[in-house]
Amino acid sequence: MQTDSNTPSVEVSISSASKVLRLLIPRSQRRKFFIQFTLMTVVGWVVGGIASIAIERTLLQALPPIILQQQPIWYWLIKLFSSIVFAVIFAADQALILRRYLSARLWLLATSAGWLIANSVSGGWINYISSIATSLDKTLSFEEMVFFGVLSTISYIGSGIWLGFLQWLVLRQNTAGAWWWSFLPSISYLCISVLVWLLPLVQNLIPEVNRTQALYLSGQGLTAVILGVIPAIGFCTLKSYSRRATTQR
Repeated sequence: MQTDSNTPSVEVSISSASKVLRLLIPRSQRRKFFIQFTLMTVVGWVVGGIASIAIERTLLQALPPIILQQQPIWYWLIKLFSSIVFAVIFAADQALILRRYLSARLWLLATSAGWLIANSVSGGWINYISSIATSLDKTLSFEEMVFFGVLSTISYIGSGIWLGFLQWLVLRQNTAGAWWWSFLPSISYLCISVLVWLLPLVQNLIPEVNRTQALYLSGQGLTAVILGVIPAIGFCTLKSYSRRATTQR
C-alpha cells in the first residue's frame, strides 16, 4: 500500500519533564509558617526542658547517693537520657510544622542527633577550657577571664555546625543550594551568646529579690525565640525542586 504524498504527516508529541525551582514555603504561607514554627519551637523548648529536668530529678532521687558516688556512670547515663528526652521533644515540635514540606521523621532524627552532638562537643570544649583556667592556680585577671570566656563562646558557637550539617543532609533531598544551612545554627548560637552577654547590663532594672529568676527566665525565653525565628527565616528563603511537563512536536 502506498501512502499519498499529500497526506499530512502525523506529529508525535513527546512529553518530558524539566526541573524548575520554587519556594519551599509558598509566599502565601510564609507568615503563617513563620508564626507556627517559632511558636512550636518555643513550646518544644519549654516542654522539653520541663520534662528533661523532671525526669533527671526523679531518677537521681530514686538512686541511693552511695551508688552515684561509687558508680558515676549512672549519673552520666541519667544526664544523657534526660538530654535525649529534651532533644526528641524539641525536634518533634518542629517536625509537626515541617511535615507538609519535608520528611518529618528525618528532621526529627537529624535535629535530635545534631542537638545531642552539638551539646556534647561544646560541653567538652568548655570543660577543657575551664580546666586550663583552673590549672593556672591563680586568681585570673579581667583580661584572662574575658579571654577564656571568649574561647568558651567560640566553642559554643562552632558546635552549631554539627546540628546544621545533619539538618542539611535532610534538606538537600528536597532543596537546592542549601549548603549554607550548615552554618545557620551557629548564627543562632551567636545571637544567643550576644544576648547572654547583654542581659547583665539590664539587671539593675530588675528588683534584687526576683533578679536571678527573672534573668534566667528571660534568657531561656529569648533563646527559644531565637532558635525559632532564625531557622524560620531560613526556611522561607529555601527553594525546592518541582517537575514541569513540557511538550515537544
